[in-house]
Amino acid sequence: MSISQEMVKKIILEVLQELMPKKGIEEEAIKQVSPIQFKEVGNATKGTQRDEVVVGLPPSFGTAMTKTIINIPHNDVLKEVIAGIEEEGFKVRIIKVYKTADLAFIAHEAAKLSGSGIGIGVLSRGTTVIHQRDLAPLQNLELFPQCPLVERETFRAIGKNAAKYAKGSIPTPVPVRNDPMARPKYQGLSALLQNKETQHVNPSAASLELTYLL
Repeated sequence: MSISQEMVKKIILEVLQELMPKKGIEEEAIKQVSPIQFKEVGNATKGTQRDEVVVGLPPSFGTAMTKTIINIPHNDVLKEVIAGIEEEGFKVRIIKVYKTADLAFIAHEAAKLSGSGIGIGVLSRGTTVIHQRDLAPLQNLELFPQCPLVERETFRAIGKNAAKYAKGSIPTPVPVRNDPMARPKYQGLSALLQNKETQHVNPSAASLELTYLL
């Protein structure tokens, strides 16, 4: 028997309703906030400035999807990451990677195009990684896999640490609070959001550089 996306969605929502009853799970998962107004600069190219960090985003970030799994607007996510980078005296470039929704490859693409060799990848649901171009895609400098635990201050600290790596420093890893219930509580919703993320992937599309006005 073949399983359709609607069947998968129905199963996930049933699990979520058992974990968090009477919370309007589907509405909260699907409801979005105002999209980000990006301006396309052109195809993303390799940078030459050593004082930059590139932030890589998936296709739906800020447009088809506009908030993290814990309802932080994507506009706020970018503001915090950019602020953290700029506090360390570094510049930011933003790219959208259309060919994949895999965080490791989005972040690695950002790192390869960064003049400093350091990139950050952020999925729409909030999962984040700091990457370096000399590492293999599935390696990284710092990984934040539990998106329900990635908060505003975490995003800012991630930006700061990425800039510190770009300077050649070895910063103290960004602290993240521990919650053993985060995975069972959010895993169904996370799968639902990842399914939505992948619907916007175009394997043949080039990565684009974007401008974003704070």
